[in-house]
Amino acid sequence: MGRIAGVTPAETRERLLRAAADAFARHGYDGTRVADIARAAGVSNGALYAHFGSKAELLVAALRAHGRRMLDDLFAADPDRPVTELLLTAGRWLPRRRDAAGYLIVEALVAARRDEEVARPMRDYVGERGDWLAGLVRVGQAGDELDAAVSPNALAHLCLLLGMGSALVPPDLHAVGDEEWSALLARIAAALAPDGPAAQTGGTQ
Repeated sequence: MGRIAGVTPAETRERLLRAAADAFARHGYDGTRVADIARAAGVSNGALYAHFGSKAELLVAALRAHGRRMLDDLFAADPDRPVTELLLTAGRWLPRRRDAAGYLIVEALVAARRDEEVARPMRDYVGERGDWLAGLVRVGQAGDELDAAVSPNALAHLCLLLGMGSALVPPDLHAVGDEEWSALLARIAAALAPDGPAAQTGGTQ
C-alpha cells in the first residue's frame, strides 16, 4: 500500500485527511493509531509520513480541512451579505446536533491540553481563526453595521468560545428552542449595532 496507481499526491493527501478526520472524531486522538488512518486511506505508513510529519500535524491538518466551516462557507457564497446577518445565520446553527466531523474540534482541544506537540499547531490554528473573525468584525464596523468602539479581538474571541463550546454541549445535554435562541442572538446583535446599548455606554478597544 504505497502510492495508489492513478491517484495524485493531492488526492492521496485528501484521502488521508478524510480518514484522519473520521478516525479522530470517532476514537479520539489517543485512541487513533497512524496505521489505522493509513489503512483506511488505502496507503502505507510511509506514504502517510511523506505528507505529514506526525500524528499531531495530521490532526490539525484534518481540522483545517474538515472542521465545521459554516461561517466561511456563508461568506464565500455571498461576500456582500451584511456581516451581522452572516454571524446571526451561523449563530442559529450552533445549538444543533453535529455529525462526527463536527466533534473534531473537541478532540483537538482535549489533545492540546495534554500534549504540547498538539498544542503548538492548535495555537496557530485558533489564532488564525481569531484573526479571520476579527477581520470580519472590522468589515462590519467599516460598513457601519457594528459599533466601532467594540474590540474586534474581543468579539472574535466570543465567537470562538461560542463556536467551540457548542461542540461540548450538544442538544442531548442541554437543548434550547430555536425561537428562544434566535431572539437572544437578535438582542446581542442589536446591542452591538452603532446605535445600540454598547455604543451608548462606550466600549474599549
